[in-house]
Amino acid sequence: MAIQWFPGHMTRAKRQIQDKLKLIDIAIELLDARIPISSRNPMVDDILQGKPRLIILNKADLADPVTTQQWMDYFQHEGFSVISVDSSSGTRVNEIPGKAKEILHEKIAKQIAKGMNPRAVRGLIVGIPNVGKSTLINRLAGRNIAATGDKPGVTKGQQWIKAGTDLELLDTPGILWPKFEDQQAGYRLAVTGAIKEQILNVDDIAYFATKELVQRYWPTLSERYGLESQPSDIEDNEQIVAVMEEIGRRRGCLMGGGLVDLEKASGIILRDLRAGKLGRITLEAPYDDMPLREK
Repeated sequence: MAIQWFPGHMTRAKRQIQDKLKLIDIAIELLDARIPISSRNPMVDDILQGKPRLIILNKADLADPVTTQQWMDYFQHEGFSVISVDSSSGTRVNEIPGKAKEILHEKIAKQIAKGMNPRAVRGLIVGIPNVGKSTLINRLAGRNIAATGDKPGVTKGQQWIKAGTDLELLDTPGILWPKFEDQQAGYRLAVTGAIKEQILNVDDIAYFATKELVQRYWPTLSERYGLESQPSDIEDNEQIVAVMEEIGRRRGCLMGGGLVDLEKASGIILRDLRAGKLGRITLEAPYDDMPLREK
């Protein structure tokens, strides 16, 4: 199944961001720590036009900590400043204003040398839908000022928000890109909830998630659902479907004749993964040949 989702407000948001760049000191690019590359809009480099940037790996509480550190090393090697946070609990969020000032230290030093009193840093928060932008802004601001929700597409406009005395933030709607060249990235986005479920086949997304979990986190998966037999071939569709059906049976998703309601089973798998009930899961590593840590 090809996954595409590019609502009209995202096209407008791209234009609006570019119009605001002259007012911005730094871009704060928010990524999902579970899928840092898949949740990274490939259009963002073109949109930001070389602005200084701080990368935030959000939802780090849900991601494999060892692989998150690998991603931190990767982005630093690529020349970016990066920090991992959990905007829901607030872990490490208070480090962001200082990190932004650190990146802009030369500009601030020049202002001071000219006898100027440096104003608050103006930051632009960018990221795909449902990556946690509004939750992060509310944490930084210390109050519920940005709309939040567990569905993509909540933020529709732009607004300036004060985050203490050192930082002012411009919130923007989440922007996906018009075409997913890598359908694997599209599936990872769907698994983590970045794409509206109304446009998806839930069984397909859960199948993809189950296959990834069998390959990368079988001990965790089997412990959660009481599974006994690990598939011998993850490319065998029947074996992956059999795992989903077993999960359905264990969770009482039965229809007449003892058949498994695969749609209900799929919903359970996706909800458990998104809520962290399967443990701390990361669905991609920095390099194709870098395996994720065995559990």
